[in-house]
Amino acid sequence: MAKAQIYRIGWSITIKTDKLFYHLFCNHPDLLAELLPGIPSNCRFDYSAPVVKALEFRHDGVFTPCTPDLTVPVVFIEAQMQPDAAFYARYFAEIYLHLKQYPSSRPWRGLLLLKSRQQDLGLELPYALHFGGQVQRLYLLDLLKQKDLTPHLALLRLLVLPKHRVAKEARVLLKSAPDPINFKRRLELIEAILVSKFPQLSPKEMLEMLDMTVEDFTHTRFYQDVLLEGRLEGKLEGKLEGKLEGKLEGKQEGEAHLIVRQLMRRCGLITPEQKQQVLAMPVADLERLGEALLDFSGAADLQDWLEYYHQNRQAFLPPVL
Repeated sequence: MAKAQIYRIGWSITIKTDKLFYHLFCNHPDLLAELLPGIPSNCRFDYSAPVVKALEFRHDGVFTPCTPDLTVPVVFIEAQMQPDAAFYARYFAEIYLHLKQYPSSRPWRGLLLLKSRQQDLGLELPYALHFGGQVQRLYLLDLLKQKDLTPHLALLRLLVLPKHRVAKEARVLLKSAPDPINFKRRLELIEAILVSKFPQLSPKEMLEMLDMTVEDFTHTRFYQDVLLEGRLEGKLEGKLEGKLEGKLEGKQEGEAHLIVRQLMRRCGLITPEQKQQVLAMPVADLERLGEALLDFSGAADLQDWLEYYHQNRQAFLPPVL
């Protein structure tokens, strides 16, 4: 890790943002300099995912420079893997609403991580001047045709590689890591990519794909903070079986009781039925509720949230890239 790079990042941010790209840019912030010409490679950034309150927009990631040099821009990153005819309009609206609510003396730059040039993301002409240099677009499918990619871009290419090629290239990336620290970072990101690309992949199958030991697999930050939230189903045999299940259950139970206590302070008494609904939620949804309850003013707000949650349960599931 370069001496000049420091990160002040809360892991709870991942709940409302894309976990994969969160891990990528937080572990390798120098990727910004690689993809956005003019960004200093050793610049320090604070990462956040602020809400734009007007319409409850939330950015995938906002990187704010820590340097006093006001020529270094704030960077707005967004990842979009599916067609969305309103994407461009929403992205630029979010940026300018953000600048209104969080005034900054710095210029801004944009980075869009997209799947292909054929995606329907809405009208481009109204934003053509931004695409002239202020906003960069990286199309992941373009990486399939390129050779001699940097390790950063090779990691991103794993997202769009055919399944039969993923395991081989992932192992090459791991073997080429120059030191143990970089090996661990790459392993964490590859774990994240495999979970996003193959949501039904079991931990045992992931071990086999990467030709990894149990010890290497379970010592990563990604395993501890993401896999244990239930993104992967199933258990590893033998040594991992009790460890994985026990940690998952303990994390969920502790989080649920904490949210119940916060709700009682915020909303007063809650009904036994409401309490049971909260206690049954998975960790990711508990953390969503934990954020939403900050705006609650009474028990009615909790009931409205729970009703919306159960009516739109599918929307709370993590996206598959």
